[in-house]
Amino acid sequence: MTLVIFICALATVVTLVYVFYLPGTLQLGPEKTQAAYLRERKEVIYDNLRDLNFEFKAGKFPESDYQSMKTSLEEEAAALLAEISRLEETGRKAVFTTIRKKGFKA
Repeated sequence: MTLVIFICALATVVTLVYVFYLPGTLQLGPEKTQAAYLRERKEVIYDNLRDLNFEFKAGKFPESDYQSMKTSLEEEAAALLAEISRLEETGRKAVFTTIRKKGFKA
């Protein structure tokens, strides 16, 4: 009986170590900027619009559902484009400010 308990306890400890052990160094992916995330999201929305258009032409959606989903995706795309534009403008202003502070003429 004690041998069975010992084997169960050992199996439990080995399982917990295997599940929760973290190696010394972790492999992390590249760090994403907000602009990169927004560009990826924009591509996903464009893909969704293409798929929606194809499926509508295939007869999978009634006109009213198609129009509402299309409008929703287009509004989301417009908001993303505005945000990307705002971020790029902010970045350009920061670069020009840095150039002017260092004494260069643009």
